[in-house]
Amino acid sequence: MSEADASNNRPNEQVRGPVTESAPVLQYEWDGAWVVVARGEYDASTVAPLVEALETASHTYSKVVLDASRLTFADSAFLRMLLRVHAMTVLRVAEPAPQLRRVLELTGADSVLDVRDSVEEATAS
Repeated sequence: MSEADASNNRPNEQVRGPVTESAPVLQYEWDGAWVVVARGEYDASTVAPLVEALETASHTYSKVVLDASRLTFADSAFLRMLLRVHAMTVLRVAEPAPQLRRVLELTGADSVLDVRDSVEEATAS
């Protein structure tokens, strides 16, 4: 595969390291960053596995990416988690779903967090 072909593939199609869909949180290494995928709904009662994955990654990787493209709902607990992890490491939020993008804009968190349009862009230096 040529370098141009490789750059057009989504990171989760060229996963490096272990990935299991059955795990509570899908995560993988991509281009020197650790990517954690947020899927579904997150509130105070469901955010704990995502918090654990992001905090663990922040201790090992200098750059952590949250793929938020599959997020369907996020409340203030999710936003607090993003801000806390942001203080611990380089956190990039990739492809936020429309609902999350709106929450980030309304709260001003989009001016604090590093929000990127794609996982590929978020993992780039």
